[in-house]
Amino acid sequence: MGSEFEKGREEEEEDIVCLDESFFVNDDYQLTTFTFGSNVLELYCLQSASTDFDLTGQLVWPGAMLMNGYLSDNADILQGCSVLEFGSGVGITGVLCSKFCRKVVFTDHNDEVLKILKKNIELHEHSSPSAELEVAKLEWGNSDHLGEILQKHSDGFDLILGADICFQQSSVPLLFDSVEQLLRIRGHGNCKFILAYVSRARQMDSTILREGSQHGMLMNEVPGTRCTVGNLEGVIFEITLK
Repeated sequence: MGSEFEKGREEEEEDIVCLDESFFVNDDYQLTTFTFGSNVLELYCLQSASTDFDLTGQLVWPGAMLMNGYLSDNADILQGCSVLEFGSGVGITGVLCSKFCRKVVFTDHNDEVLKILKKNIELHEHSSPSAELEVAKLEWGNSDHLGEILQKHSDGFDLILGADICFQQSSVPLLFDSVEQLLRIRGHGNCKFILAYVSRARQMDSTILREGSQHGMLMNEVPGTRCTVGNLEGVIFEITLK
């Protein structure tokens, strides 16, 4: 009886097919036009979610539209700045920034997303000849990844940006760990984190406020930015060290 059972298990195991991430990848990108005030951007992106793998960055999310609308209306805060963006995805926010900033570092943690990000940056390099554009792999909380970036940019950044990046509970403490490290390079008042946040769960709402407080940060809601984006409530926070 035992031998028959073991034989059955061996046959089942032979039927198991291990799939790598390429099985889930959808790279049917379409060149899409986005307009923010007088700024017209063309980027390759997916039109809808169609993957089971960790490739959310292939889409343009509602929070990115909120962030870009805010930055387009307040472009003076970008003028001549150095910027690092967390979770750049297809690069829609960083590309807008490149029209005003002197330096933009785009980051994401997923290799497949980094490919389309680089393609979109190449698409716009000619229109931002004075801006230094760079792509870097950054997994939140990974000290090696952040260390490599800071080796090249030891003086830190004027602005840190994140658009619609808080959707996984376990990753939020790691995000704020990395943000705090970057803010402390410049010190109080010399760097700020602009977060375009979209509320999808009350638990996440309280998590970001708690993490900000625990990391010694002031979470300031920018007046007039709370609005509906993609049938959800969105808001812009300006986050600084206390």
